[in-house]
Amino acid sequence: MAFEGKTVLITGGGSGMGRLAARNLAAAGKDVAIFDVNPEGLAETATGHTGIHHWVVDITDENAVHQAVKEVEEKLGPIDRLYNCAAIMPFGKILEHDAGVMKKMMEINYNGLIHITQAVLPGMVARGKGDFISFASMAGLLPTMLTGGYSATKAAVAMFTEILYHENINSGVRFACVCPPTTNTPLLNQGKETAWPKMLDQGTLLDPQDVLDAIDKGLEKGKFWIFPNRDSRIGYLMRRFAPGLIWKQVHQVEGF
Repeated sequence: MAFEGKTVLITGGGSGMGRLAARNLAAAGKDVAIFDVNPEGLAETATGHTGIHHWVVDITDENAVHQAVKEVEEKLGPIDRLYNCAAIMPFGKILEHDAGVMKKMMEINYNGLIHITQAVLPGMVARGKGDFISFASMAGLLPTMLTGGYSATKAAVAMFTEILYHENINSGVRFACVCPPTTNTPLLNQGKETAWPKMLDQGTLLDPQDVLDAIDKGLEKGKFWIFPNRDSRIGYLMRRFAPGLIWKQVHQVEGF
């Protein structure tokens, strides 16, 4: 494992990618703090893992985030690695999608990142070390229809994290912006229960462990952008050099 630190903080640790990362790191002997709004999910993640400590935290509440981070550092010590996994993913046509739902997505997926960044990163920069990991998505780089609200939040995450990295490029902190394609986590159910794009059935469903492994490999190689498989790397290049072809395929697949 590339990570040699002691203390990890994971937002969205009550399920999915956050849960898997927490259990992996606890099994490796790390002290892991997990944040989520779901107390049952937090407890389930921690079951059988004495190294996992959980806090019920609403990532959209700036004061609550700062207070919880303070408690983590008082209990476990300085945070050496941060995974920002907290997100929701309901889909829908923009003109048909509830405005409140889209605003809530931005509150959690993007504003939550702002809060956790300002609570955790200054300490890493002051110590001159740490790993800062943002979860964007290929949905934030490679557009398709029916994902407008969600894709906008992940585009914001990607841009925010890229600028953050360059503003702190000589700080000693390692940054990674992870852009997974469709990955087999419970988050997919939110999309499937709302308006699932046919385009998301075109590629291979990625295993979440492959995403986490790609993060460690990328950090060791000094990579900022983490594209966990061949499809995501090709998608990134297509978006840069042939955006018209992408949209042509989207319209053909979706049928409108």
